[in-house]
Amino acid sequence: MSSAKKSVLLILLILFADQVLKIWIKTHLVLGQEIQIFGNRGMLHFIENNGMAFGMEMGGKPGKLVLSIFRIIAILGIGWYLSSLINKKANLGLILAVSVIMAGAIGNIIDSAFYGMIFSDSYNYPAILFPPGGGYASFLHGRVVDMFYFPLINTHWPAWSPIKPGQSFVFFRPVFNLSDASITCGVFSILLFQKRMFRELPEETRIGSL
Repeated sequence: MSSAKKSVLLILLILFADQVLKIWIKTHLVLGQEIQIFGNRGMLHFIENNGMAFGMEMGGKPGKLVLSIFRIIAILGIGWYLSSLINKKANLGLILAVSVIMAGAIGNIIDSAFYGMIFSDSYNYPAILFPPGGGYASFLHGRVVDMFYFPLINTHWPAWSPIKPGQSFVFFRPVFNLSDASITCGVFSILLFQKRMFRELPEETRIGSL
C-alpha cells in the first residue's frame, strides 16, 4: 500500500471513530452527564466548548467565527504540507504523524461547522439529529463535543502551600475528544522522533522552512 493510501486510510479511520463517538455522546447524554469507565479516575464526561482544544475558549461569537476560519486555513495548510511530503516520498512516520494531526483538525472543524445546524441543544434532553425546528446554531458556530476526562489525581493543596492553600487540585483536569488526542499525539511524535523523521527530508519541505 502506498504512503498516500495509508495516509488517507488513517485520516478516514480517525474521523470515523471521532464522529461516531461524538454523535453517540450527543444523542445519548445531556450536558454534564458522565459514564464511569475506570471509576473516579477515568470517565466519559459530556461537555461542549466554543473554542479550542481541551475546552479552552475564545471571545464569544466573533472569536468563535475567527477560530473556525483559522481552523479551515490551518487544515488547508496541513493538507498542502502533507501532499508535499507524500510527493517527496518522505519518512512514512512523518507522513502518518501529519495525517493524524490533519484528521484531528478536520474532526473538530466538523463540529464547529455543522453540529449547530444538524443537532438540537443538549441542555435538558439528549440532542436530536436533524430536529424539525432546526439546529441550535448557524454555520461555523457549532460547539465542539468533548468527553474524555481523566482526573488521575484529585486532592487539595495543603494548608501550608504558598500556591492556592486548601484549594482543590485535579490532574488531569481538561476534558478532551479523540480529535484533540490525535493532534497531541501527532505533534509529540514529531517532536520525539524528529531526527529520524527529517533525516532524509529535503530542506524545502521541512516544517521549519514553512
